[in-house]
Amino acid sequence: MTGLSVEMLAADAVEPITSAGNAQLGIAVLAGIAVIVLLITKLKVHAFLALTIGSLALGSFAGAAPAKTIASFTSGLGSTVAGVGVLIALGAILGKLLADSGGADQVVDTILAKASGRAMPWAMVLIASIIGLPLFFEVGIVLLIPVVLLVAKRGNYSLMRIGIPALAGLSVMHGLIPPHPGPLVAIDALGANLGVTLALGVVVAVPTVILAGPVFSRYAARWVDIEAPEKMVPQRPSEDLDRRPSFGATLATILLPVVLMLVKALVDIVVDDPENGVQKVTDVIGSPLVALLAAVVVGMFTLGRAAGFTRGRLSTTVEKSLAPIAGVLLIVGAGGGFKQTLIDAGVGEMILDFSEDWSIPALLLGWLIAVAIRLATGSATVATISAAGLVAPLAADMSTPEAALLVLAVGAGSLFFSHVNDAGFWLVKEYFGMDVGQTVKTWSVMETIISVVSLVFILLLSLLF
Repeated sequence: MTGLSVEMLAADAVEPITSAGNAQLGIAVLAGIAVIVLLITKLKVHAFLALTIGSLALGSFAGAAPAKTIASFTSGLGSTVAGVGVLIALGAILGKLLADSGGADQVVDTILAKASGRAMPWAMVLIASIIGLPLFFEVGIVLLIPVVLLVAKRGNYSLMRIGIPALAGLSVMHGLIPPHPGPLVAIDALGANLGVTLALGVVVAVPTVILAGPVFSRYAARWVDIEAPEKMVPQRPSEDLDRRPSFGATLATILLPVVLMLVKALVDIVVDDPENGVQKVTDVIGSPLVALLAAVVVGMFTLGRAAGFTRGRLSTTVEKSLAPIAGVLLIVGAGGGFKQTLIDAGVGEMILDFSEDWSIPALLLGWLIAVAIRLATGSATVATISAAGLVAPLAADMSTPEAALLVLAVGAGSLFFSHVNDAGFWLVKEYFGMDVGQTVKTWSVMETIISVVSLVFILLLSLLF
């Protein structure tokens, strides 16, 4: 999974760093992934080092010059940290403000009071789906993680029983529903109708998120029975506070970036004029960085000041929020570096070459191409854009609903089996305190369920048109 913007993805389209043939590239990909898995699982090497070494091994097996491999890796690391790392840092600050002020306690206490044990996974998937509608996946994670971890800890729930529904809600929105960049680009490439795609996307998303979220979480909790990691769980304030923020003020602060990004998305769709003054303003205030920064600044007053924090205490809270995420930032950045090395080596083009001669139905073809590119590059958005471009000629003679379903099929394929070349894989692993095997059995399987179940419902809908 990736939250990179469409503009940032344009930077991925560079001259390949190697002239290796498809067979050599395929071997290089398998070797690079094998090195990473071996280093982490058998030799217990830190994931940051393993991803770095694995990227260099990939380039070496592909016959790329070491300097070019290093340049690709550092470029991917830098762009990932720039696009996702800042958001993680701002989310960590907001989460610390929520925790220290007692605002997170207020939200958790309210949720626990309103939802019973069996209803809690359903409550989490609903909250995540609503919040995830206008947000990049990574932004949704950093906003929801404090609540997920606190609910699991305070309510004595299995972390997977609460976390998987939240992740499913975010992931389904990211892959299938506009205004996320992948679906929007696919709609444009295939000439699909945005409104019809959105409507059919919701029809597909509802049963998919139910099966991949609350239903699958029962099994995930049995396979990986872990508690919320202490180092990531927002702690209760170190001292008793005379007061804490109200539920309404806390919820409004959490939802502020969601509202700002949703306003931007709606204005972009309705106005659709980059020179329009209103759109220029919303493009700024609705960007993920500015929206989260606004929430942090507002939270200093609605959360910190409401709890009686002094300026010194606010400064200390911000400072303490950043140390725990240093390792997460490095691992997520290295995952982005590995992804960029794959792309620059020409692995995406290799997959497209293999798919040109497949004689299968358009919906299944779009899904399979997206799956192959997703597995090779780790980027859902890159997989969506590449697959949509390849099957675009097939949409020329399609009806409006059929073109919309092709967009959804490509989006569904782009979510298939997130693994070690996906920055989202490492983000989930670190936040939830899991090892690689546990992350595969939960997060990776959940992503695969979303992809396959979505395809089934898309194919069923295609029978109506």
